[in-house]
This record gives sequence, C-alpha cells and structure tokens, in this order.
Amino acid sequence: MKSHYSDAPKAQPILRHTLSVLVDNEPGVLARVVGLFSGRGYNIESLTVSETEHEQHVSRITIVTAGTDQVIEQIRHQLERLVPVHRVTDLTVQGESIERELALVKVAGKGEARVEALRLASAFGARTLDATVTSFVFELTGSSEEIERFLRLMGEVGLVEVSRTGIAAMARGAETI
Repeated sequence: MKSHYSDAPKAQPILRHTLSVLVDNEPGVLARVVGLFSGRGYNIESLTVSETEHEQHVSRITIVTAGTDQVIEQIRHQLERLVPVHRVTDLTVQGESIERELALVKVAGKGEARVEALRLASAFGARTLDATVTSFVFELTGSSEEIERFLRLMGEVGLVEVSRTGIAAMARGAETI
C-alpha cells in the first residue's frame, strides 16, 4: 500500500543569505530594521551599517541571516515595507558578490609561540598593528572563512582577544544594486 506521506513536500534547506539594504540615514532606522528581525524571531549573524552616499544621506545596511527561501523572501518583503528603506537586495541570489570582513586579533606569547604567530600572520597577509615584548595585534581582511581559519590557528599559538567588523558585501559588475 502506498503511503500518502511520501507525497509530502520536502523540507527546504536553511541557507545563509547576505542582504543589502539601502536606507535613509536618520535616527531610529537601524533600530526598526533590527526590531523587524527580533520581533519575528529571525537571527542576524552579521550586521554592518555605514553612510555610503553622504550628499543624499543614504546608508547601506548589510545583514547576514539564515533561513529557508520562503523565510528569506518574507524578510525581504517586510524590509521593503519599512518607510525609510529604498531597496533590498539578496546578494546571495543576485549572483556572485564580494564579501569581506576585518578582524583585529590579539595574540600573546614568548619564544617559539611568538615566532609562530608572526609566521602565520605573514602567511595570511595580516598586518602587525601593535607589537610588545609579549603580544601582537594583527589586522586581517578577508572572507569570513579565511578569518575563521586564522583564528583557529592563532588559538593554538596564544589567541587572547578578537574584534570583528562583520561582513561588508557588494555585487560584482558595473550595475548598482
């Protein structure tokens, strides 16, 4: 006998999406955008915001979140309904995009650990911003995956503290999205 459950729709995968939201640069806009996420139980994995068009007072909010295609579409439509929002673009489905993150990484150590920290920093292309007899502060810009690899390796050498900016993203090509 055939089961009716085999005809049930398959569960959609939960995927990571990067959203670019152009908004008016005015007080309370970020709180409204974040409130939309928290009020509906959506998580924000990364959030960056900065004014990008000074004369027009427009800011870009880059949000990394995860959800099914249906949830991401719902988030996008709800963001578009907010009054100060000009445009919402899902960079993940729009095509290839460039994503970068900046990390400041403090590493402490002496002797061989110190030499290894410098060697790893050089291999990853990290800049040394501060150096003392017992510690370094490195600056690394790259993909989130590259930064994660760097942090794992520095964890074995003497990782003390990390500060990360979150993801900044932009679509490839000449068009403005």
